[in-house]
Amino acid sequence: MASVLPVQGQVGDTLQIGIHEYPPFVIKDLDGSYRGLSVDLWKGINKKLDRPYRFVEFSDEIGIIRALDYGDIDLSINPLINTPGRMEKFDITQPFYISNIGVAITSSSQSQFQIFINNFFSGAFLNIVFLLLTILLFFGTLLWLLERRYNKYQFRPGFMGLLDGLWWAAVTMTTVGYGDKAPKTGAGRAIAIIWMFTAVIIISSFTATIASTLTVNTLEAKIEGLSDLKSVEKIGIVGASDAADFLFRNEMEPYETYRTPGRALRALANKDINVLLHDKATLDFLIGSDELEEKVQLLAVDFDDRYRCFIFPKGHEDYHLVNEGLIAYILDPEWKESLRKFGAANQ
Repeated sequence: MASVLPVQGQVGDTLQIGIHEYPPFVIKDLDGSYRGLSVDLWKGINKKLDRPYRFVEFSDEIGIIRALDYGDIDLSINPLINTPGRMEKFDITQPFYISNIGVAITSSSQSQFQIFINNFFSGAFLNIVFLLLTILLFFGTLLWLLERRYNKYQFRPGFMGLLDGLWWAAVTMTTVGYGDKAPKTGAGRAIAIIWMFTAVIIISSFTATIASTLTVNTLEAKIEGLSDLKSVEKIGIVGASDAADFLFRNEMEPYETYRTPGRALRALANKDINVLLHDKATLDFLIGSDELEEKVQLLAVDFDDRYRCFIFPKGHEDYHLVNEGLIAYILDPEWKESLRKFGAANQ
């Protein structure tokens, strides 16, 4: 879906420029006008070209690529990435910006120690402890019932005997094996063997579960590369984005897909998802402009360099002039000022 915005300059051979909102490169204001890095870059280039143009608004990048393919627009100034497939079909300018896929998580004002203590006494962790004690008590009680008549010195009568059984189950599970309590009956030894093998399985599964429970909300220290990212649950992305392609190429499934990065960031701030993957420059800009610094944190880690360019239909007569103007403008101090203005100078 495309809509035509007001004409800039004279209506003659007016350039039709495909555009859609993509902060900080393309930002749509309440009055319908556009600003941003790409808009500043185009205006800087057009100072010398002095070509009349109009913006043709699209809802997403897919619509722009389709319009370029059909020749419905003359170019797009959105920060489209350069790929081998696109180079065969279109004329692509020199890159004007290199960005990455960034990783945003929910912020916490607490220290790592406070987070650990809170998680230690969380409902999820206490449920694990309760389940473990229940299993210990079950096997301890079962052994006590079998041994109490024939091994009364090690498994005493009454309540103290139940504690003896619990103690035996605990030291057996942890392989400490003090040897102060051991079954003498055949049935008791059979239960002991079953418990030993069961305990090995329990220790393996409970260790992973407990570690996951205690490290939740400490993703900053956890995500350092792709392997770490693959272990994270509830990853959110924006539909038809570079992050969506990144997950697909790495055989990962998103937990939730959002229509806009703004909605995705709000979902992250509300803890509907644990991690948001999107263009790092966009995330950095929106976190600041939407005042989400206290709720959302952008990690230092990033993935995939993305070379951002303008794209023309193949053989367009203005391609070389615009490409030359782009190269000249990104060396101009005005471009560096635009990068600082939109918080993209250090990306």
